[in-house]
Amino acid sequence: MSSHRRRVKHFDRKSGPRKALLRGLVTSLIEHGRITTTVDRAKEVRRHVEKAITLGKKGDLATTRLLMSRYPNKEAVATIMKDLSPRFKTRPGGYTRIIKIGRRPGDTAEMAFLEFVDYDFEAKGAAKEEAKAAKAEPKAAKKTVKKATTKLVAAKKKSVKKTQKKARAAARA
Repeated sequence: MSSHRRRVKHFDRKSGPRKALLRGLVTSLIEHGRITTTVDRAKEVRRHVEKAITLGKKGDLATTRLLMSRYPNKEAVATIMKDLSPRFKTRPGGYTRIIKIGRRPGDTAEMAFLEFVDYDFEAKGAAKEEAKAAKAEPKAAKKTVKKATTKLVAAKKKSVKKTQKKARAAARA
């Protein structure tokens, strides 16, 4: 069979697994703002995400229910309705971009980032670094505590060894 004039990619899957794959990718993109996937998958997911955001611009209950039927994830649908649609209110489409990043080492599949056009990598990076710094502070305190306990353990081992040595010497005599 020819692949000309085909409307959708089938990804060698039956309809159920294909829908599950697309739902998962759409949900991940909405949740994270950027995902890494193959170029073909990115192109297919882009169609679905852009339609969902355009639908979300209506903002009514019927739209919410329609989106829930397509993507049964309350958080994802709420994000579309309350965050993404207002963010792109003035934009007439083209909410995502695909950035090719080379080939995957295992099977040499062409890989790409799929992200929203207003995805701010620096802001995400800064937020991640702040979170890392917040996590690192308790780690530094733990290290000092760990060093102190390590010294205590080493001192105790030394005293135990001395006691054992004395006991052995007394047994020989």
